[in-house]
Amino acid sequence: MNRPGAVGLNLSAGVASVSVALLLVALKLWALGHTQALSVAASLADSALDLMMSLGGLMAILYAARPADEDHAFGHTSVEDLAALGQSVFILISGGVIGWAAAGRLLSDAPSPIADEARGMAVMGLSILVTLGLVLWQRRVARRTGSRVVAADSLHYMSDLVPNIGALAALLMSRHFGLGQVDSVVALGAALMLVLGSFRIGKGAWDALMDRRADPSVIEGIAAIARDWPGVRGFHDLKTRMAGSRVFVNIHIELDGDQSLRDAHAIGAGLRRRIIETYPDCDVIVHKDVAGET
Repeated sequence: MNRPGAVGLNLSAGVASVSVALLLVALKLWALGHTQALSVAASLADSALDLMMSLGGLMAILYAARPADEDHAFGHTSVEDLAALGQSVFILISGGVIGWAAAGRLLSDAPSPIADEARGMAVMGLSILVTLGLVLWQRRVARRTGSRVVAADSLHYMSDLVPNIGALAALLMSRHFGLGQVDSVVALGAALMLVLGSFRIGKGAWDALMDRRADPSVIEGIAAIARDWPGVRGFHDLKTRMAGSRVFVNIHIELDGDQSLRDAHAIGAGLRRRIIETYPDCDVIVHKDVAGET
């Protein structure tokens, strides 16, 4: 099961993401109506995509928080990986579309008429500040909970900062220098960052869905704890797999066969508690075998 604290943090990040996306869509719709700027229109389309992804991510977080049941004995955290994989595909497509549009604008000689740049700049400046605040919170949550859904959403909003800054620069250059395509160069960089980030998020989600083992440093840390635990004469079959923000651990420990069942249980329970204290995202099953008879 997910830790209550982690669930609450993930939910807070999901709700914040949806709220920010709704606010940005409304602000950019208003700005587009006043400026008619293509850079603002592109930023609006990206925010609309953010809203769709944020809603999907929030639903995934809510579903993943459900406790284990008869049909899902190990919980529902794998839905985080499915959602992250889907998000990575949308991010990849978004990066391709933004890059294609930016290249087209750079190669086009037709200027884009932009009006009322001041209001547009105010909206884009506010969008940057709100987005930055959301990204900082999401990254903090992702570090503490390990949620791939929150990490993927944070990456997408981080990439939004570049187009937003580009749109702000385009409006500024249009107003003071008559230049309307400054954001195209920045948009190309944002598109590249989106594509590279989508592959990173997608790979992590794919590895988890394929039951890839945990990080080698985590495995070695668990092995070190078991190796030095009082009463444990040896261990074998240490296996791990990832599912969402959880790491499932199975380990066989070798114990003195002449000791009481109560003592053997105490050794196994103590080892399990220590592993979870050291790695809170782990779900641990300890099997007890008689030393020398495995």
